[in-house]
Amino acid sequence: MVYYKTDEEIEIIRRNCLLVCETLAYVASLIKPGLTGKFLDEKAEEFLKDHGAKPAFKGYNGFPYSLCYSPNDVVVHGFPNGDEIRENDIISIDCGVEKDGFFGDAAYTFIMPNASKESLEVCKVTKECLALGIEQAVVGKRLGDIGYAIQFHAENRSKMGVVRELVGHGLGRNLHEAPEVCNYGKRGNGMLLKEGLVIAIEPMINKGTQKVKQMKDGWTIKSRDSKPSAHYEHTVAIRKGKADILSNHEIIEIQIKNNQNLNNISINF
Repeated sequence: MVYYKTDEEIEIIRRNCLLVCETLAYVASLIKPGLTGKFLDEKAEEFLKDHGAKPAFKGYNGFPYSLCYSPNDVVVHGFPNGDEIRENDIISIDCGVEKDGFFGDAAYTFIMPNASKESLEVCKVTKECLALGIEQAVVGKRLGDIGYAIQFHAENRSKMGVVRELVGHGLGRNLHEAPEVCNYGKRGNGMLLKEGLVIAIEPMINKGTQKVKQMKDGWTIKSRDSKPSAHYEHTVAIRKGKADILSNHEIIEIQIKNNQNLNNISINF
C-alpha cells in the first residue's frame, strides 16, 4: 500500500528530517580522529531526546543503536563501537527520528583528513548520484527513472558498483513504507510518481564490485572486495517540476567546513 501525504503531513516530515540533519550537523561538529562511534551514538541520542524526538533506529527490528555507523568498506547498518576513528577513514552515518506521529530519515558520509583518493572518489560520485536521482523525482516520472539516473552515473560513467540488495523507501507514519526506491532500473519503468508521495532516495555506491556480504552480527553489510563504500540520503516529496527536498545537507556541510578535522567535497544541487 502506497500512502500519499497531505501538505500538512509533509511539513511534519520536513521538521523531522531537519531534526535528523541537525543531529548529523551536531555529529559533524564533534567527529574527529581518536573519537569512537559509540561516543557519537550516545551524543546523537542525547541530542534527539533533548529535542523531544525518539531515535527511529534504536530497537527497530532489534537494531541496538541510534545511529547506523558504517566506516570504509561497511556499506550500511554498521554498529557504532569502541574502535577509534582513524585519519584515513570515511564514515557513513545514517540517522532517523520519530516525532509527532511521523518519521524523518537522512544520511551523510564524513571524510577524515587523510582519506584515500579512491575513498574521495566514491564519496563524490555517490553525492552526484543522489543529486541525479532527485532530479528525476517529479510528477510524471517513474521509479525506474530515478534508479536509471543513479545507475548510469555510477556504473557507466564512473565504473563503480551499485548495491542491489539495499534500497530507498517510502517514509511517513512508518520508517519504511512502499514503494521500494532502487538505485538501479530502466527509464520509463516502475510506479508512476504522483504528488504527495514521500520517498527516501539513498544511493549506496561501492568503489569496486556491487556485491556485498553480511557480517555475523546480522546487520553490518560490507563490500565483498573490501573497497570503500559511500552512502548519502535525502527524503523528498514528489512535486511538479522539481522535487521538494525535505532534509537539508547544507547545515551538515556548514559544520564540516568549520571542523578542521574533516575533508569537504560538497557539491551544489
